[in-house]
Amino acid sequence: MSDSKTRIQELIDKAPVVLFMKGTKSFPQCGFSSRVVEVLKKEGVPFETVNVLSDPEIREGIKAFSSWPTIPQLYLKGKFVGGCDIVVEMQATGELDRELKAAGLK
Repeated sequence: MSDSKTRIQELIDKAPVVLFMKGTKSFPQCGFSSRVVEVLKKEGVPFETVNVLSDPEIREGIKAFSSWPTIPQLYLKGKFVGGCDIVVEMQATGELDRELKAAGLK
């Protein structure tokens, strides 16, 4: 598990906004992942994605890494934000915009 934990941390450290998802930002492969991609596009911030379907070790490892059982998972500047429902709610309340601004991403 430590190898996958190291790999996950490296992926998170590579970009200020990282989304672990099923599929890619140009071809999401689940509705929840698609919703988070759309939220991030509407927010107008650049983001990287990690397709957990292409790497079973990362797919299982990210759940243990964050202690969060579902995918997608969003990270801002190395900090775990949450999954689809949380990200959608944060956008609706303006909290996501505030977090992005506080992180210097907007």
